[in-house]
Amino acid sequence: MALLEIRNLSKYFGGLAAINDLDMDVFDSEILGLIGPNGAGKTTLFNVINGFYLPTSGKVIFKGKEISKLRPHQISEIGIGRTFQLSTLFMRSTVFDNVFTGFHINYETGLLRQFLHSPAARKEEETIKHKAMEILQFMGLASLKGELAQNLPHGHQRILGICIALATNPELLLLDEPVTGMNPGETLTMIDSIRQLRDRGITIVVVEHDMKAVMSLCDRIVVLNYGRKIADGLPEKIRENKEVIEAYLGREGA
Repeated sequence: MALLEIRNLSKYFGGLAAINDLDMDVFDSEILGLIGPNGAGKTTLFNVINGFYLPTSGKVIFKGKEISKLRPHQISEIGIGRTFQLSTLFMRSTVFDNVFTGFHINYETGLLRQFLHSPAARKEEETIKHKAMEILQFMGLASLKGELAQNLPHGHQRILGICIALATNPELLLLDEPVTGMNPGETLTMIDSIRQLRDRGITIVVVEHDMKAVMSLCDRIVVLNYGRKIADGLPEKIRENKEVIEAYLGREGA
């Protein structure tokens, strides 16, 4: 059984179908690439999976349970994390505080105990601080923990966005254009980090326009065009698919 199942999913905005009767599976411990031209429906699909949009029709199923009508915070709580195309960092907060804030949905002590700074709240806060540092260490940002997010170079801001998503303890991580705007060295570092996350047991779906990165990183690729799936397979098969070449690769380059 797939970890995530998309079944007959459609999302309309007025009369425009951003996603059109889509079927797609994401399997445990894979890195799945989701590609297609601008306007193909990739980010809209992420927004439906993540609970920002309700589907017009169809279902999103996670670990055998339908989640189509859950709100974003509920989606996060059940184990689906998300990054975004545009930065959603707290720019005037430190790197550490950005990640620490990402743990807020997992607080177990109540708001009153946190406000009163009870022993249980203090203990939980110390545990979360330790976990935040573990994430920063793993992602290579520990030495920048005291730096303001606004002062980070673009590549490090992208990495920090992933760190915040990791603070929600996801089983499935949706990465929206993680290497866009990076130089070749930063791209290679990010690819290596994503592979290490998968090796830690996190299933990953990547939306990305850098085709060289997608082809080298992903175990399998799904191609969307005008909201429909036009191909699904191994990278080498996708690269040779004539419909994909016509719709996307031929214009953007592989």
